[in-house]
Amino acid sequence: MPEWLIEEGIGEDRAALVKNGEIIAARVDWHGGLKPGQVVDAELIERTAGSSRGVALFDTFHEIWVDRLPREASEGSKIRLEITRAATEERVRSKPALARPSDKSICQPPILAQTLGARPVRSIDDWNSLYVDAVEKIISFEGGSLIVEPTSALTAIDIDGPLSPKALALAAIPAIAQTIRRLDLTGSVAIDFPTISAKSDRVAIDSALAAALVDWPHEKTAMNGFGLVQLVARRDRPSLLELVEYQPHAAAARWLLRQAERLEGAGRIELSAHPNVIRHLTEDWLTQLSRRTGREVVTRADLKYGNSNGNVQIVPL
Repeated sequence: MPEWLIEEGIGEDRAALVKNGEIIAARVDWHGGLKPGQVVDAELIERTAGSSRGVALFDTFHEIWVDRLPREASEGSKIRLEITRAATEERVRSKPALARPSDKSICQPPILAQTLGARPVRSIDDWNSLYVDAVEKIISFEGGSLIVEPTSALTAIDIDGPLSPKALALAAIPAIAQTIRRLDLTGSVAIDFPTISAKSDRVAIDSALAAALVDWPHEKTAMNGFGLVQLVARRDRPSLLELVEYQPHAAAARWLLRQAERLEGAGRIELSAHPNVIRHLTEDWLTQLSRRTGREVVTRADLKYGNSNGNVQIVPL
């Protein structure tokens, strides 16, 4: 039976649904920020005239987009809100968290382990390969490969390979279904299959895709004559793909901390990375790493590293 496992890391919690030693689905929860299920009091600072939408401010710096405002809610008033979608980063803009008015008691969001019923473990096998998939955005399968690209409007999945169009489309479907779950894709997902001329072939591919995603809640369009299929799933959090794509330095900093926690041997820990990555390694995180490992921790900025990698090692005292 598949089982959810969770690493309670520094700066993030990492959960994986594991079956026969393989990660078949994953979730990442970065610590901090407003999360779905959290209930807060905020100040309504803007209300769109003639609508139930507005903007609220929480804790002086968290802006929240609000929907379903009651008529009596006016600018400057305090309002209780339940967060329905976390804030998300994109290439050229940031989207604040979404919320709606609530009469619930103020509360923190459920932690990932509670949400998934996950069993805490020290280390999830194969997590590094999952991170590499998110960074490289190329997923190989027998007969071809997928290129997965997040955009402001949707996540695009392109299919390429030497097989005939129908054979390539059918061969790609297991990899598509696996990638959607492993990278935690939600919202709108556009799949660009090869152009399939025969309607009967398009119907067969549609049926195979629906079967592969039967336990993933979503809606989908039928394949059009150009091979395009659109999937739409509820979106309340950024995907692993988006975190790595739009916040690469922050993601790399967390990845380095994970690597460092698993080092063995005597000495101190040295974390080397691009200066932009090093800047994301807060004093609190480094203190946590030192406490968890029982070692002194030092950092070294080095321009030879890129935005999504680095190196961790044990060095002599």
